[in-house]
Amino acid sequence: MSHVFLELTLVLALATGFGMLARWLKQPTILGYIATGLIVGPLGFLKLNSPESLDAMAELGITFLLFLVGMEMRFKDLKHVGKAALFTGIGQIVFTSAIGYALTRLLGYGGLTALYIAVALTFSSTIIVVKLLSEKRELESLHGRIVIGFLLVQDFVALLFLILLTSLSGMGEVTLATFPYGVVAFAFLKGAALLAFSLAVGRWVMPPLLRSVGRSQEVLFLVSMAWGMGMAAIAGLPRVGLTIEIGAFLAGIALASSVERHQISSRIKSLRDFFIVVFFIVLGSKMVLSSAAAVTTPAVVLSLFVLIFNPIIMLVIMGAMGFRARTSFMASMTVAQISEFSLILMAVGARLGHVTPDAVSLVTVVGIVTIAVSSYLIIYSETLYGWLKGPLKAFEFRAPKEPALLSAPRRDHVVLVGCHRMGHNILASLEEMHKEFTVVDFNPEVVDRLGKRGIHAVFGDISDPEIADRSGLERARLVISTVPGFEDSRAILEFTRKRNPNARIILTAENEYESLDLYEAGADYVLLPHFIGGLQLARLLEGDRSLESLGRLREQDLAIITGHP
Repeated sequence: MSHVFLELTLVLALATGFGMLARWLKQPTILGYIATGLIVGPLGFLKLNSPESLDAMAELGITFLLFLVGMEMRFKDLKHVGKAALFTGIGQIVFTSAIGYALTRLLGYGGLTALYIAVALTFSSTIIVVKLLSEKRELESLHGRIVIGFLLVQDFVALLFLILLTSLSGMGEVTLATFPYGVVAFAFLKGAALLAFSLAVGRWVMPPLLRSVGRSQEVLFLVSMAWGMGMAAIAGLPRVGLTIEIGAFLAGIALASSVERHQISSRIKSLRDFFIVVFFIVLGSKMVLSSAAAVTTPAVVLSLFVLIFNPIIMLVIMGAMGFRARTSFMASMTVAQISEFSLILMAVGARLGHVTPDAVSLVTVVGIVTIAVSSYLIIYSETLYGWLKGPLKAFEFRAPKEPALLSAPRRDHVVLVGCHRMGHNILASLEEMHKEFTVVDFNPEVVDRLGKRGIHAVFGDISDPEIADRSGLERARLVISTVPGFEDSRAILEFTRKRNPNARIILTAENEYESLDLYEAGADYVLLPHFIGGLQLARLLEGDRSLESLGRLREQDLAIITGHP
């Protein structure tokens, strides 16, 4: 067993080095991980004795990735992303897959292999695109919201493709004449039944269960993991006939509308990141370099197709819908690469016996090239637009009329952290003043209750960067934390000062020593509940020596506590 840990340590050390190199080159770390796989695989510099251990970990990486992708799939959001996201998402999938299929057939690939490759060329990388747009502060822009919308559409279509391709398992080459329509229909029926089961559990079973365990981060994590892996195992049963990837995807969908989804997602992401690193390493290790000459021409042709024609397809669709050239161009730059899901799709196809290792290597090479180039296209999209502004006006097919997609993101609002006792009174004051605000609380019952009142509330730990992002902390005018935890207060302070230096920050401390530390760190005001309570009582004793006002104050406080004036 010790040699397994030694090999894993060496592989992760290599991955760290190549990942750092990729970051230095302003590239996604995925490329560094695939390079690590080349070192331990076909190049043979590090021969592994236990590759099956990495294979099992890679499969876990796929499962966690699709579980989280499903968790972002909220059907309620699909109704609100607007026709722009829907049309661009569906249009890009239809045109890219159709042209890609014809192109791949011309390159000499068979029908089923060509279908796999064409579908793989269709999907854009959610992880890479969201990360780069987030770093550029463009997620809340018009083109950023369109991109998030059509990525959501792509994820839903990806689920349908997974079910379709899984139904063709073991059938070899398939043509229109031999296409098993009945088998495919039955597979979709099973997928629909599993989705219905997942949604039923997500609506009737998971909410009370998650609320009951929500106060414990560890138990919440274990419950969500057990649900995700359980659904993956059910989908992978021979009698069900789907794959663990589909099961994990559906399990995520069941949790997509829960108030705890952000907290669950933030806890699982680090686990996903670790195992998905292993997946890309394994993918690189299984690349077939012996046929490099045969793959070179198709790889060049398909890479140029993704880098040039995918953005053009997006420009045409958005121009026809009345978007300005700049909005269309910024969105089109995000589709000039294939996705990590494309690589997963090919890996699943190889496991099902649909495609050869050569085809997997081809798509991997296309992925490496397009991800590397498109990262620079996204980073420097503003500069590129300045150079191409004139020619791009040709894609404004009619007078620009950009439709409104979603409500504007919250800006200059108040973020209230903690809505119990003191926070409850502050919330009441904010409502009376008609201030726009967001509440962050770690009690799922509180978040659920506020949500039913129409109050924007986020469940989770504010010290988690993702929860801080969800609350709009970097755009807030005022941040009030009634949580006395010193570490939480420091995390709020550091995150807000770094991302939103102009915000005013009010924190809570348990003693005067903590308050001094928070003031030195940059807090605008620090609440000391015991100090304030003692000060109030001292003033009361000074102003009412007969203590006749105690009865009135008692009734006043009881009315506030019970909610019955």
